[in-house]
Amino acid sequence: MKISIIIVSYNTRDLTLECVKSVLADTSIRKKEIIVVDNGSKDGSVETIEKLINKKAIKLIKNNENLGFSKANNQGNRVAKGKYILLLNSDTLIQKGSLKKLIDFAQKHQDAGVVAARLLNKDGSLQSSCFNLPTIIRAVKQYWFHNGSPLDKFAPSTSDPVEVEAVVGAAMLITPKAIQKVGTLDERYFFYYEDLAYCRELKRVGLKVYYLPSVEVLHYHGVSGHGLTDTQNQWRRLIPSSKIYHGIVKHYIFNFILWSGQKVDALLGQSH
Repeated sequence: MKISIIIVSYNTRDLTLECVKSVLADTSIRKKEIIVVDNGSKDGSVETIEKLINKKAIKLIKNNENLGFSKANNQGNRVAKGKYILLLNSDTLIQKGSLKKLIDFAQKHQDAGVVAARLLNKDGSLQSSCFNLPTIIRAVKQYWFHNGSPLDKFAPSTSDPVEVEAVVGAAMLITPKAIQKVGTLDERYFFYYEDLAYCRELKRVGLKVYYLPSVEVLHYHGVSGHGLTDTQNQWRRLIPSSKIYHGIVKHYIFNFILWSGQKVDALLGQSH
């Protein structure tokens, strides 16, 4: 098997179905399998995918509850037979030829740990999907000294492949070397930071993260995580993941820098 595409589903029945269909329509790689991991959906997602299983190379893992993004992807990875692993959000659609382009690039770049697609919004506009790894120094530069925006998501303007520090995990090809040296996603992260943490580990072992603009994936941003909590309290889910990523002390230092910088900006804005 050349590639295993892992799609985690949580109450996104129609989008998951369309995502699966888009992968099936990409015949650029024949030896592929689709693994759908359903995280306890209550919207008929399981029944919808089960109708496809007898006819297509699709595996379905059914969880009784939402185990989170990392654990669900790792469940898929444990049964995957593909040499390459593509983590694909359920709220994405890939174009024909995408799978071959991703694999071809990875094969030509032996230092690649992750190869990520260019993400597009529903209207076709470019979606920011790359990160610089968050550090205290970068936080100070941005929030205290207003020296650029090193912590903001961005989209490289180039049409050529480019090395970046981290990417959103919505359409992320993981290479055999990455699996060998880093393994799978850190299951301590329920939702948020798991992609940053994985990219950071790749850097630690000497592998690179590439952004491949020639592969474009439509991403209905935020839909796959919709319903985990209400919009007003969505930020609260970041806190436990931030503590794991930064460590307790650095988490509080980091967030103090962000909070104090924003407070000062607000006060200065009011004074004028």
